Amino acid sequence: MFLKSVFSNITNPKKLWSRSEVLSRPCPIPQKRGLYAWYFKTIPPEVPVDGCNVADGKTLLYVGISPKNTKSKQNLRKRVITHFSGNAEGSTLRLTLGVLLSPLSDFFLRRVGSGKRKTFTHVGEQWLDNWMEENAFVYWLEHEIPWSIEREVLTKFSLPLNIQDNEHHAFSKTLSSIRVKAKKEANSLPIANEDNQQRK
Repeated sequence: MFLKSVFSNITNPKKLWSRSEVLSRPCPIPQKRGLYAWYFKTIPPEVPVDGCNVADGKTLLYVGISPKNTKSKQNLRKRVITHFSGNAEGSTLRLTLGVLLSPLSDFFLRRVGSGKRKTFTHVGEQWLDNWMEENAFVYWLEHEIPWSIEREVLTKFSLPLNIQDNEHHAFSKTLSSIRVKAKKEANSLPIANEDNQQRK
């Protein structure tokens, strides 16, 4: 697939899929390699949107690839489902959204289980599930070697929620600092009981 076609598809997605649509049976996402673009109806606090692409009234804030290389067994279906229904430990997007939205949700990053994992606890992750259902929409694009064009995509679009290889974006360092601070604060707090509502 030519790079120009990739840009065009991300800029003008044929359809933006909601969480419930992605998690339906059968899952509409192919078990293939490719890119996925995340559009949002509501912008999380502090996120700048100057220069961001807008489609169907929603704003493009993040682009990811799956797998990251030939050794990975990930694919588009696995990765997008993890972002929509996993937790902050396994999804960098959920970690970012949860940290940015914590002033609204009142759920903060916490150590859970043995203390090695960090999530927003079950209740906090469920809150994030509901927020994503209303506000997060995804578009995917098959590509046999997505890692070969990832940098070009990051350069082409303004993607404030991307951190890795996105140092040129003005918000990248700010977002990285916000996440680091949240992890440090989680380390300073006792391990949370995942089954209970744990707020800071």
